[in-house]
Amino acid sequence: MQQGTLMRKVKSKSWKKQRYFKLQDDCMTIWYQSKRTGKTESAFSISDVETVREGHQSEVLQSLADEFPPERCFTIVFYGRRGNLDLIAGSAEEAQCWVQGLRQLIEPRSFPLTSALVSRTWIRDWFQKADKNKDGRMNFKEVQRLLKMMNVDMNEDHALRLFQAADKSESGTLEGEEFVLFYKTLTQREEVLSLFQDFSEDGKKLTLLELVDFLRQEQLEDEGTEELAMELIDKYEPSETARARHALSADGFLMYLCSPEGSIFNPRHRALWQDMSQPLCHYFISSSHNTYLIEDQIRGQSSIEGYIRALKRGCRCLEVDCWDGPNGEPMVYHGHTFTSKIPFREVVSTLGKYAFKVGHPSPGAGCHGSWWCWPPAMQGLGNKKSHGEDGYPKVPTSPSPTPQELKHKILLKGKKIGRLEDMLDGPGDEVPDVSDDDNGAEAEEERRRVKVGGTQHGSALQKDKENLAQALSDCVIYCKSVSFRGFQEARSHSRPSEISSFAEAKARKLIRDAGNEFVRHNAWQLTRIYPSGMRTDSSNYSPQEMWNVGCQIVALNFQTAGMEMDLCDGLFSQNGRCGYVLKPPFMRDEETLFNPSDPGSREGPGPITLTIQVISGQQLPKVANTKDGAVIDPLVRVEIHGVPADQARQETKYIENNGFNPRWDETLQFQLHVPELALIRFVVEDYDKTSRNDFVGQFTLAFTNIKPGYRHIHLLSKDGTSIPPSSLFVHIRITE
Repeated sequence: MQQGTLMRKVKSKSWKKQRYFKLQDDCMTIWYQSKRTGKTESAFSISDVETVREGHQSEVLQSLADEFPPERCFTIVFYGRRGNLDLIAGSAEEAQCWVQGLRQLIEPRSFPLTSALVSRTWIRDWFQKADKNKDGRMNFKEVQRLLKMMNVDMNEDHALRLFQAADKSESGTLEGEEFVLFYKTLTQREEVLSLFQDFSEDGKKLTLLELVDFLRQEQLEDEGTEELAMELIDKYEPSETARARHALSADGFLMYLCSPEGSIFNPRHRALWQDMSQPLCHYFISSSHNTYLIEDQIRGQSSIEGYIRALKRGCRCLEVDCWDGPNGEPMVYHGHTFTSKIPFREVVSTLGKYAFKVGHPSPGAGCHGSWWCWPPAMQGLGNKKSHGEDGYPKVPTSPSPTPQELKHKILLKGKKIGRLEDMLDGPGDEVPDVSDDDNGAEAEEERRRVKVGGTQHGSALQKDKENLAQALSDCVIYCKSVSFRGFQEARSHSRPSEISSFAEAKARKLIRDAGNEFVRHNAWQLTRIYPSGMRTDSSNYSPQEMWNVGCQIVALNFQTAGMEMDLCDGLFSQNGRCGYVLKPPFMRDEETLFNPSDPGSREGPGPITLTIQVISGQQLPKVANTKDGAVIDPLVRVEIHGVPADQARQETKYIENNGFNPRWDETLQFQLHVPELALIRFVVEDYDKTSRNDFVGQFTLAFTNIKPGYRHIHLLSKDGTSIPPSSLFVHIRITE
């Protein structure tokens, strides 16, 4: 990659500043400085970069499409809430040099899995951080600084002994392999070594049979165990000699435990593993609310970035709120508020690019306003709409199609003229149905438009509006929005192709008053839940209580981090991240007796006991904005989210001044009555006796995805991004 490249940093159509960008010698940091002043403005680490997008793939770069060709433009996307960096290179060649170079740097990034085989890049990163005078060596004072940075409050005499043991040249400094040796000694895992020796007869290696015993007795691997043992040796044993003898060293054992095969998350469930041929209403579907917003609901920014981020997280149900814009072009924003606006054309183009990059089937889309079907804008979807080639809807083969049948299709959820079967005889005369499926102000605005079209603008305009409304209606096939007037009314008069929406408060009332009826309703028809209009700060409600009654489309504000989005990410991290998770059998039966308030109503085996031994933690991150030299006091809390009877939380004691390798060795136990609906959330916090604990990291997964045995849990940040190499080491047991 070229270094010291002059490029334009772009923030808006009128704000384009030239900056020199340079990759530092550590290959981990990029800084840029002003061309005019020569002062360094900012720097960022390669580890902060999520991806690089080529071309006009941001609103800002799209606005400059007439001025700069796409070959010279690219966007650096960061993890979390940090804003993207839009850049324009001097030539297509320079742009490609940076794009390909950055991708090569971020692509091989992975967890430094073991003390023995820790990534050289990761070690070098720590070395660069600690080498304050940048002389390529590290004296003892810098070692002490390093320990503080790594969240270790180590006795000075012990630190000096480690330093002197690694200083083979006796120069009083560490460099090269000496620092690697120091790092390995520092990261040695006594608890893993002890477990290794429990199964190793000579304490130096695990023979093939000894590894098979460990896999069967502790990891509860009962199928193809010998073949699995051979695969693990071939994959994780660093020594060629040991591999040839079908043996696993202590280093190989640790590497296996830190690998996907040693994760608490069943690796088989990472791929698409569930039946995708069930009706749509039999799945939980990852869903977002006001997807275009990346801030609050009143004055926040609308951005196509909201759609890109949601789709990349596996979201399958997106919301597109369309309103009249200048020159008849529809705009997307939160109606009756001061949020910014984006052209509908750009939203459709973005959906066309990103809808199927993650996962498998089709995202839905909510819409408001009969102009949504403005033909030029719809071209961006290509042939992904669920239409026939002549522009008319295909007659559905079943009233409720399956994700497999709708693969690579986009469904539109909205209001419709007449019922689904009326389409066979052409357009009807019915006034567009106005349901209570969204915020009251928006529903009232729709009623106003229908009224205005009929009483104030004359027959010509009314005819035009009817034509537009019909065009929109024709796009809505399987998800017609209808008002909800009770479960009995729905059972008698509604269709599986229809959908009702509820604000969170109304949904809670239905759960309290008619839990079983709600579950039965959701076994044959789709239900959408959306946040209260009072959540102007884009906060979220807990989706768990809605999933407990089988609600499929539980819409959340994806831009707001917290426990609620952790649960959403945890549930949908399985099944290939396709955004669809099959509901348990007792929630797919229209005659089910299940009621989440009465766990005994669930058919099947009795309660199970989940036992979790929290053993240790590794390289936990420091809390943001803490004082230099501060070291965290970590504790682990385990939360159970499920039916009311299963809701629980327990936590360990806190460990003083050790975020690097804390040991808890504490056992927590939970009883689960409906494990099929349970989500397990592991949270690490920095204990504070005078104020609220600070968040350190978390990991959430569905109970059905847990692998028993000795497992590592790789922690995620508040925004749901990985924070390598931070992890927990636990032992899991499940008994009936």
